[in-house]
Parts: sequence; structure tokens; C-alpha cells
Amino acid sequence: MRMAADPAFQPADRTDASPMNPYLLLAFAISAEVTATLALKAADGLTKPLPTIVVVLGYGTAFWLMSNSMNMLPIGIVYAIWAGVGMVGAALGGALLFQEPITLPMMIGIAVIAVGVTILASGQTAPH
Repeated sequence: MRMAADPAFQPADRTDASPMNPYLLLAFAISAEVTATLALKAADGLTKPLPTIVVVLGYGTAFWLMSNSMNMLPIGIVYAIWAGVGMVGAALGGALLFQEPITLPMMIGIAVIAVGVTILASGQTAPH
């Protein structure tokens, strides 16, 4: 068995370990952001302690995860997906939790944003 003091000793190469999927990181980031946004409404001007704690933890987690995904993906792709999916999540969450209406113009807007996100993402490639 070779020890660290042995000049021929080489530590295990950890560079071959694959990092977490950047799209999975981004999905978790978006989930945290949508949760924080919905909690922001429930926090009633940050006057309710539990939803306020969810807001702070949710946004902190969301930005940390998003920043990690940006280490592996172009910012244009990350932000397009973040904004588009986050907007849809917030609209659906508002409808489910706060009985906010989803109107036909809103549905059309969601569809237009989805098309825009798809076009933007298809025009960029992830770094190798």
C-alpha cells in the first residue's frame, strides 16, 4: 500500500466524477423560486413569520442553485428557462393556492413565452 509520503503516491483522480446535471440543478432552483414567490404572497407584506422564513430560504436556495447551473450552462439558456418556467409555475400556483384567474390572454402569453424560451435555447449550445 502506498502512502502520501511515498513520491509515487497519486491521490485518486476525482475529475472523472460527473457533476450533477445542470438542468436538474436548474429545475430545483426554479422550484425553490416558485415556492418562495408563492410564500411571498402568503407572507402578507412579510408580516407572517413562517411564510417569510420560506421566502428567505427559498430565494437563497434558488439563487445558489441557479448560480451553480450557470457554471455549466450559458446564461441565456439558464435565464430563459428560469424566467419562462418560473412564470408558468407562479401563474399556476397562484391559481391553485390563491384562486387567481388564468384568462385566455394569460394562456396565450404563457404559450408565447414557451415558444420564445424554446427558440432561445435552441440557438445556444452548452460549453463542452
